[in-house]
Amino acid sequence: MPKKKVREITIEESKGSFSIFKKSKSSKYNFTGMAALRQLLSNEKARILHTIKTENPTSIYDLAKKLDRGFKSVSDDLKLLERFGFIELIQEKTKNRIRHKPTIVVDSITINIKL
Repeated sequence: MPKKKVREITIEESKGSFSIFKKSKSSKYNFTGMAALRQLLSNEKARILHTIKTENPTSIYDLAKKLDRGFKSVSDDLKLLERFGFIELIQEKTKNRIRHKPTIVVDSITINIKL
């Protein structure tokens, strides 16, 4: 059985300052504030992850068509998800073009809230 990949996110409230994230050891991310986490785990990004998992799109363009969204906004969301290690964009060569196929690389996300 392959090893499960888990991303751990820790939310820490601080004195009114928000930073996007601080990466700590072993795929753990510390957020200062709920707003930064909400940006990462929005409904649109959840739709993207669900569509990648269930419909297996062949490219970013195919994913954008399945979501009925613009290519640029889907591409920007995918870059953020890739930055946090939730997905990978695998390059595939087709005829004279290179396309990027999005694939999910995590099995679960654990969220810890420190009060």
